[in-house]
Amino acid sequence: MFSVELDKPSFCNLQVTNNTEHHVAFKVKTTSPKKYFVRPNTGILLPHDSCVIRVTLQPKREYPPNMQCKDKFLLQSTIVPRNTNTDDLPADTFNKDGTKEIQECKLKVIYETNSDDGGFNSFTSQSPDSTTAIQHLKDERDTAVRQTVQLQQELDFLKRQRKRSNGSSFSFVFASLVGLIGITVGFLLNLSLASPSTA
Repeated sequence: MFSVELDKPSFCNLQVTNNTEHHVAFKVKTTSPKKYFVRPNTGILLPHDSCVIRVTLQPKREYPPNMQCKDKFLLQSTIVPRNTNTDDLPADTFNKDGTKEIQECKLKVIYETNSDDGGFNSFTSQSPDSTTAIQHLKDERDTAVRQTVQLQQELDFLKRQRKRSNGSSFSFVFASLVGLIGITVGFLLNLSLASPSTA
C-alpha cells in the first residue's frame, strides 16, 4: 500500500521470511518496472532468516483517475544450494522448467491518500462485492473500537469499586479488632473486680 503525495516518492516495505531449513533465493518482479524501484530485488535468505524489501513508487505529477492502480508485484522463491551467493545465481533460477519448485506470491498495489479527516482513504479497482467487504470491515473496526472503550470504562469502574471495598473492609477489620479488645478488657476488669480479695 502506497501513501501517494504529488511530486514525492512513496515507500512501502515488504518483509520476506524464510521459514524453512534450506537456503532460499527470492526475486521481486513488477508489471510496471519504470514506476517502481525495488531494493533488493533479488537475494538469498538463510534458514529462518528474514529480509526487508524497500519498494519506492516514483513521484507522480498527478493522481491517477479514481486512484485506481492495476500494477502488481510477483515475489518468487526457490531452494538453492548452501553456499550460493546472490551474484552467482544463474539467469534461469526463477524460470519454470519443471526441474525445480518455484513458490510465487502475487501482490496487488493499492494507493491511499490523506483524507480531510486526517485518516487515509484507500482506493483499488473495486467490484461491488469488494466495496461491501470493505464497508463490513470498517463497521467491524468501529464496533471493536466501541467495545474497547466500553471495556476500558467497565475496568475503571471495577477498579474504583475495588478501592472502595478495600477501604471499607479495612474499617470493618479495624472496628472488629477494637471491639474484641474492648470486650476482652471489660471481661478482665469484671473478673478482677468480682474476685474476692485475699487479705
